[in-house]
Amino acid sequence: MSDMKIGAVAQSYTPEPAVPLETAADKDSETIREMIKEAKEKVDRHREQLEKIKTKPSYGDKPLEAYARLARAKNKSQVSLAAGFARRQIAQLRAALRTDSENAEEIKAALCQLEKAVSRAGKKQKDIQKEEIAESRRKRLEKEKERERAQRLNAELRRARMMRAFRENGYMHEAVMDGQQQKMLTATRNELREQAQALSGAVAASAEYAAQQYAAAGSAGEAGGTDAAPAPAVDVQA
Repeated sequence: MSDMKIGAVAQSYTPEPAVPLETAADKDSETIREMIKEAKEKVDRHREQLEKIKTKPSYGDKPLEAYARLARAKNKSQVSLAAGFARRQIAQLRAALRTDSENAEEIKAALCQLEKAVSRAGKKQKDIQKEEIAESRRKRLEKEKERERAQRLNAELRRARMMRAFRENGYMHEAVMDGQQQKMLTATRNELREQAQALSGAVAASAEYAAQQYAAAGSAGEAGGTDAAPAPAVDVQA
């Protein structure tokens, strides 16, 4: 009796068809490709986010630092060091001009300010040299008991140094205003460029959509012409 039950169960059982090895391998391969694609997309999104948050170089700060060093310089040697700093910044900005075309105008403005700083450093050296000569004369006059002339010369020296300090403050103010103006102009140019690119993309998409609609209408017209019923014959006999 038990043997008959076992036989009946064996006859009623139908094994499931085995999955072909090639199909399983194809599915695994497709899954791997999807995983690789998804990982690549994540890397690309991460890279884009890093590009957005990457700190933009502030080219306008270089002239400000050059003028600050020039203003702190008290003798010809220190003025020469300040001029050397400005020349090094000029070399760096000229290299940046070849690689950062997006901020070309801001770089050019900073270059112009740095070149002015070098020229003004040369003028300051001449002024300091004149002041040193005047200071030597003042000391000699004091030794010669010519106090009135020494005091007059001392007043001229103070006035010359004060005027030089005013000029140097003016240089700093000029560099600050120029840097702010260039940043605003650069931001405006970049915004206009992005708007133009967005508009160009929208126009291209509209043109493509219109072409698709035109092609679809043409296909529908051809299909309608094929399926249309033939026109009835006209009997021209009397």
